[in-house]
Amino acid sequence: MTKKLSRRFKEALAKVEPRAYQPQEAMELLKETATAKFDETAEAHIRLGIDPKYTDQQLRTTVTFPKGTGQSVRVAVIARGEKVKEASDGGADVVGSEELIDEILQGRMDFDLLIATPDMMPKVAKLGKTLGPKGLMPSPKGGTVTNDLKEAIAEFKAGKQEFRADRTGIVHVMFGKSSFPPEDLLENLKALQETVDRNRPSGAKGRYWRSVFVSSSMGPSIEVDFSALRDLKLSES
Repeated sequence: MTKKLSRRFKEALAKVEPRAYQPQEAMELLKETATAKFDETAEAHIRLGIDPKYTDQQLRTTVTFPKGTGQSVRVAVIARGEKVKEASDGGADVVGSEELIDEILQGRMDFDLLIATPDMMPKVAKLGKTLGPKGLMPSPKGGTVTNDLKEAIAEFKAGKQEFRADRTGIVHVMFGKSSFPPEDLLENLKALQETVDRNRPSGAKGRYWRSVFVSSSMGPSIEVDFSALRDLKLSES
């Protein structure tokens, strides 16, 4: 059964031509097609020439968005001893040790990001089946296994975001809000592009970038000219 498109979506879709847009033009069109009654999230979907079933073709890293994400991030920290106080003082929303691990196993999920100190990871390992499918399992590559709790909490609350390629080699990342100026959205998207290039898996062969699409969370997909995005030089503000 085909899902019926709303009039709002059809009107937004009619504004999008079947071509790759220049980056600035794509950001302006994203804003123009974000016509829902709330501040929609700006999403990027990047298809890469990788096969993540091979370990040397997996992509998992973090990006720091210079203009932030426009979203409040609830950070949980699993630590012990003096690190518990450090996490609380650093602005963590949820802090605990073994008891927090047990609460998560029992269904507690009132956080968007989980950070753990390295000494707690053997105990955190039992959360793999619970947190893994949700993409919340702490990892060194994701910057969520660290002893520098204050810095990590501050960075993630300011706009740092972990991402990975899915099983089909596509990266899905939220990079702002539709209320952002086009220039801010573009600066965030450029930061994402540079991060994807900088972390190219060693096993990636041939053409790495295949396509880039952006959209608001309730809007139509807009193709971006990824060559133009990679060549783009943003002036220092």
